[in-house]
Amino acid sequence: MDFSELWAIFGPGVAGAVFGAGWWFWVDAVVCSSVKISFLHYLPGIFASLAALMFNCVRKEDIDYSPYDEGEWRLKLWLFIAYVVSFVSLAASVGLLIQDALGKSGPSAWTGVAGVLQCVFVLISGLIYWTSHSES
Repeated sequence: MDFSELWAIFGPGVAGAVFGAGWWFWVDAVVCSSVKISFLHYLPGIFASLAALMFNCVRKEDIDYSPYDEGEWRLKLWLFIAYVVSFVSLAASVGLLIQDALGKSGPSAWTGVAGVLQCVFVLISGLIYWTSHSES
């Protein structure tokens, strides 16, 4: 067996483990927090999960990289929107980390760090699954 066959077999499991680790960081921060976490802090992780789902709705084989063919514009628009959602969720989690680190009365800085780790791990898991699942 070569690496691509092994990656096609074990890649989705690795992606699931990385996704679970990302959400585990967030659940740990919420459970260990001494103050109530507002729903606003949950949104970056939810949108990162949505972006990972959006990435995985597209197969790599369906993307045509020819600059002269306009047949796949809907697919490329879908991927562009997925990229925008993923980067906005990551930027929002970093913004909440800065807000938590600077504020004295809000959640601890660990809540912000866990939110950033959650977004990074969820988006990495989407990339891992997309590369492993689309192999033919």
